[in-house]
Formats: sequence, C-alpha cells, structure tokens
Amino acid sequence: MKKNTIKYITVTAITAILTLTSCNSLFDDEPYNKISEETVWSNSMLLDEYVNGWYRNMSHGFKTLVPTHALLKGVSRYYLPWFGDQLSVGNTDWFNAGYGDILKANESSITLWAQNTWMSHYTQIQYINTYFENSKSVTDPAQKQRIDGEAHFMRAYYYYMLWRSYGGVFIIDHPFDPQKKAETFPRASYDKMVEFIVGEAKKAANLLPIEHDDANLGRVTQGAALMLIAKTYLWASSEVFQNRDKAYLGFTDDKSEAMLAKAKEAYEDLFELEAYDLIPISATTQDGIKDEYRKIFLTKNSQESIFEIQHSDDGDYANKFGHKLDRDAASPFFTGTIAAYTPTHNHVMEYGMREGKTYDATKPYENRDYRFYANILYNGAKFRNHVMDMATTDGVPGKDITKYGTSESAAVSRTGYYLGKFVDEGETIDNNDTYASSQNYIIWRYAEALLDYAEVTFRLNDPTTALEYVNKIRQRVHMEPHTDITWEKIVNERRIEMAFEETTYWDFFRWGTAVEKLNGQSNPIKTMTITIKNGKTTYKEANLNRFPGRVRIFQERQYYLPIPWADIKYHGVEQNPDWTEV
Repeated sequence: MKKNTIKYITVTAITAILTLTSCNSLFDDEPYNKISEETVWSNSMLLDEYVNGWYRNMSHGFKTLVPTHALLKGVSRYYLPWFGDQLSVGNTDWFNAGYGDILKANESSITLWAQNTWMSHYTQIQYINTYFENSKSVTDPAQKQRIDGEAHFMRAYYYYMLWRSYGGVFIIDHPFDPQKKAETFPRASYDKMVEFIVGEAKKAANLLPIEHDDANLGRVTQGAALMLIAKTYLWASSEVFQNRDKAYLGFTDDKSEAMLAKAKEAYEDLFELEAYDLIPISATTQDGIKDEYRKIFLTKNSQESIFEIQHSDDGDYANKFGHKLDRDAASPFFTGTIAAYTPTHNHVMEYGMREGKTYDATKPYENRDYRFYANILYNGAKFRNHVMDMATTDGVPGKDITKYGTSESAAVSRTGYYLGKFVDEGETIDNNDTYASSQNYIIWRYAEALLDYAEVTFRLNDPTTALEYVNKIRQRVHMEPHTDITWEKIVNERRIEMAFEETTYWDFFRWGTAVEKLNGQSNPIKTMTITIKNGKTTYKEANLNRFPGRVRIFQERQYYLPIPWADIKYHGVEQNPDWTEV
C-alpha cells in the first residue's frame, strides 16, 4: 500500500512573506515584500507551497550540519542518536564544534541549541496560526479540509516536540504580534499540554483521510494523527513526570495509569484502521534476511510507514531537500571522509544470539540476531561486493580504517563498525556534492507502534499481550519467539528494532535513564579493536578514551532545555530548573 510522498517545491519565498514581526525571540522579523497574503490564500498552488514548509521543518532527518568554526555553531543540525550510546562519529573536528560542546554539557552551547530549536518550532506554529486566521479565504472545499487537517496535526506535532524538550510551554493558538497587541502567556501545565496536543490531533484525525491519492502522497493521514495521540499519552505516562512540584514539569499528582489506559485505546484505534502492516521477510538464510530487512528502510512510503519525511528521488542535494547519508556514512574504502554514523560496541552487544547458541568472544559476529547483519558493517561483512577490512594485520591497517585521499580532516570509524541500516548499496559515492542520497526519513512506522503497545500493556499488567506484540516483531525477522516477557526483554527488543532511530534517544528521557545512559562515567562508549598477527585474530573491547567515551556528560537539568531568556523576561515566567542566563 502506498503512503505519503509529497513532491516538495521550494517554500522560501512563500514562508518568508508571512512571518509576523516580533520584539522578542519567538519569531524572526521579515518583511512583506514578495507576494500579498491574499494571493497566497486564494491560490491553490501557492497555498500548497506554503503548507509544505510545515513538513520541511519537522525534522532534517539525515540532513545534518556540524560547522567547525565557532561563529557558525548556531546553524548546526544534529542527528539526535549521536547523543545516545548506539552511534558515535569519527570526525574528531566535530568534538571541537557544537556537537562536542553539547556532549560536554557546555551551558552556552546547549542554550544556543535550545534557543534555535525553540525559535524554529514556534516559527512554524506562527505560520500555522496565520493559516487558520486566513483559512476562510481558501476557495476549494476539498483543499481546505485537507489543509485544515494538516494544520491541526502540525500544530499538535510542533507543540509535542516543544513539550518533550522544555516541559510546559506557551500555548498560542493565534498569530502573535506584540507590536500590534501586547499580550503574554503563562507556561502551560502538563494537563493543558496533553489536552491541547490531543485535542488538535483529534481534530486532524477527523479531517484527514486514511490514505491520500497520488497527487497528495506524503501528507499526513488519519493514522499519523492517531499515532501522535498515542505517543502523547505514552510520553505523559512516564513515571518521571508524575508527582512533580511544578505543573509545567509534570503532573502534580500521579496520572501514569490513566495515561497508559488512554495510550492503549489510542494505539488500538490506530490498529483498527487496518492501514499498516509489517513488511514481511520471506527469505530464510542469513544473507537473505539481511538484504530484505535492510530494504525496509529504503522502500519509500511502504505498508509499514505511518509518517516519513520525503526526499527527492534524484538525490539532488544542492537544489532540493536532499541529504548525504550514504556519503557521510561511508568508510574510506568507498571514498568516505566523514564517518558520521559509526555504531558503538555498546549497541553491537545488544544483539542476542539465535538458535540456542551462546556468545563466543573469539567469534563475536557469529550466530547473532539476524538484524545485526543488516544494521552493522563489521569486520568481514560484505558490502558493495567488498569485504569490510577493519583489522590491523601484522601492523598494517585495513582498507576501511585507512584515511582516504589527502584530506587532513578525513575521518574513519573509531568504534570498529560502520552503518548498515538506512544505507543504499547502490548509491553512487563520489566527489560530486550536487547529488547525494534519496532515502526518506522515517518519523513513525508500524513496528514502533507495536513495540509501544507491548510496553503499554506490560505496564498495565498484561504480560500476555505484551509478549504477543514483541513476538510479532521477532517473528518478522525469523528470530525465535520469546516464551515469557520481562521489562528487560521489551527494552532490548526496542533497542534492536528501533536502532539508530530518534525514538531510542527520547526513550532515555521518558524512562528516566538519561543521566545514567548519556554519561561517559556510567556508560562509556565502547569500541572493538581487531588485530591479526601471525595468522591469529584477537578481539579487544575497550572504552573510547577520547570524545565521547568518558567525557560525555548529561546533567539532571538537561531533562528540560532552557527557554530563551528573552521570552522568560517578556512573558514573566519561570525558567526550567538550574539554568542560568549566559
């Protein structure tokens, strides 16, 4: 079943003209000097271009940017799993840039990142509110219904993103221009945040179709709206957000069980659409399962896709909404110089064994979970008709750990692994920066909904259902089903199936384990070094002694990012705990 594939057109000119002026940091000042508002609202093509901007600013996905010049840190775009423990980066220059500063919990860098994220999300909310104020001017009823649904979804989604990062924020449901009307807003409580986000998502679900026609493929659907409702309740159910002193930091009482019950109902509403399913894997050999599983993440808008960000099929990076995942992830053998997505040995050890085998440290890559072979490029793995060579043989470094070319900034994996998940073996990797990768960026897929539901039912004391839904995931990849279920098994299955996807980063927050898992002292990044000497192969696990091995720092205050101080002062509200003005 096809789902969701918008053909994006540039929206710079359209979005620029509708940014309302503001005297604080919520929104940038930009003039009305391109096209009149009236023309946009009454012209179906311009209106769709305007709406497309809401999509393009949801997540940059693999479109990352880590400038090394100090003056450019503010334009950085990070891939959130870099801050977890499943991925690291090979480019040492990045540890001297904003990325490294955030890993060290540098207050000014986190504050800058938080300010840019805040402004980006609120800018989109301003655009959406501006649409609602002018929606009566839309003349096509079918287009109006569709865009009304998209607008309600997007407003809910951007508030959901703000809520996860900052706690309760300002709920603004109309264009905000303090130069025209002096108004301030309080910080919303968790109750109000849930009420608003769910209310908007429900409005979206009532307006949006289950599936779009080809002309609108890629736009949000009823299923995406139901998933957002379910994710909102799941986040709100977290124990870390119960019995808090401040209502904008969590519930002042315990609503965990009530939120879980609502989450369960929302996931069931999603399942009842019967619009999604796991992509089946028919192969039974290790290589066959690897190939079919890897293809899941290269298939755009599949039956498993609930919502994904669209990227140009021709991979035009310079002129369209493209990214350079394959080039940035490649080893030096394939002319890669960034090594931006290198799995950690921490993650490799999360893959269990199959067929009753036990782990053998002298043969660490044999008989592992089938998904290991799809997700990880390890020493000896075959990729692009090349056998990955990351071992030092009699003192000579392998082809995949030797820097490519003469670039002083060329990077190699420092963990002993390269990325297999998401990458396209058929993608051309060369020095032409115009064309790059074309994979869509998945926001939500059906597998995540199944794992969420397993977690919810387990926490509601229904282990039988939790076991059933975890085993749906395992059986798809021909792994033996579990005969019983524990919290640890649920977590491990999620860590493997959702490896390197953004949800693994946010899981630390809602499970209350961020301080433990994102700190180098308690959870150092681990590497694998392979040495072949006199025909004997040895494997050595170690901590990554340089960034981000032991120096990663995550403090309790980072559960809630700092709100820009200009907005704290203008609206007269409290800042999140333990942040100071810098």
